[in-house]
Amino acid sequence: MAEFELHPQLAKDSLHLADWPLSQVRVINDASFPWFLLVPRIPNIIEVIDLSENDQQQLWRESAFLSHWLKAEYRPDKLNLAAIGNKVPQLHLHHIARYTDDPAWPDPVWGRLPPQPLAEQEVVRLQQVFRELTL
Repeated sequence: MAEFELHPQLAKDSLHLADWPLSQVRVINDASFPWFLLVPRIPNIIEVIDLSENDQQQLWRESAFLSHWLKAEYRPDKLNLAAIGNKVPQLHLHHIARYTDDPAWPDPVWGRLPPQPLAEQEVVRLQQVFRELTL
């Protein structure tokens, strides 16, 4: 059986925060937006419907948990969730906290601004927060 491997583009663009029962939790390395990913640790999965029913339910539980945390932590005007995968086929769910005054509003965040790397202390803080979160 194949082992889970993170797509190279996801590895390049994001930082590992935690492993939940199904997914890696990652943050996009861009301080412009609170932008997190869930990446199910199952090899060769492209679509949500490729997951077993149990894994689909677990993914939605993890997505809801992350979404609640984002709303409490960042108090966004809107949460954007997306599983597009046109350039990175590996199944991954974007969770992005959006504000009506953010630099990309109301358009999608992809490719709008050059990424501004997260400060090291913010990465350490997020890693600590996600170590302490229990699903």
